[in-house]
Amino acid sequence: MPRIRARTRAGPATDRRVRRAERRAHADYTGAVYGSMLAASVVLGAGSLGSFPRAELVLLLVLTGVVFWIAHVHAQLFGARLAQRAPDRRLVLRVCRDESPIVKAAFPPAAAVAVSPLLGLDVRGALWLALSVAVAGQVGWSVAAAHRAGASQRLMAATASVNLLIGLLIVSFKIVLKH
Repeated sequence: MPRIRARTRAGPATDRRVRRAERRAHADYTGAVYGSMLAASVVLGAGSLGSFPRAELVLLLVLTGVVFWIAHVHAQLFGARLAQRAPDRRLVLRVCRDESPIVKAAFPPAAAVAVSPLLGLDVRGALWLALSVAVAGQVGWSVAAAHRAGASQRLMAATASVNLLIGLLIVSFKIVLKH
């Protein structure tokens, strides 16, 4: 029987796939949960939009996500990490990538606002749709994080419940403030 010889050196494409798989395995969804909460808060505060309310809300969601992403990157690079070592290009890129879920979490609510006219929603309906999408994202990302961490079904249900309660608290603020 012929002996099959294992490859001793993987190619560059394989190395990249392995690194990407390792990053996914160690993914931290904290930023996505935070970003979804941030998006819900932006929708909550978007009561007085101008002449182009949908476009303004889409921009407000995305740009707020970008600003908070920059703030988090800055805090990571020049907070605790600076005391450890001076940031180099690799570290900066890694921190930018690690904090990117904050920005990514703004896109589903922004997309909901963008497609709301196709659903026959007025601006108020678009705001509610975006808020619902943001809260659903917050709950979904928290469950994904718990699942990725190997949490029990009970713990995943608990994190979903806590994040749903936080989301409902944001919704109640919207109702009370009548935006």
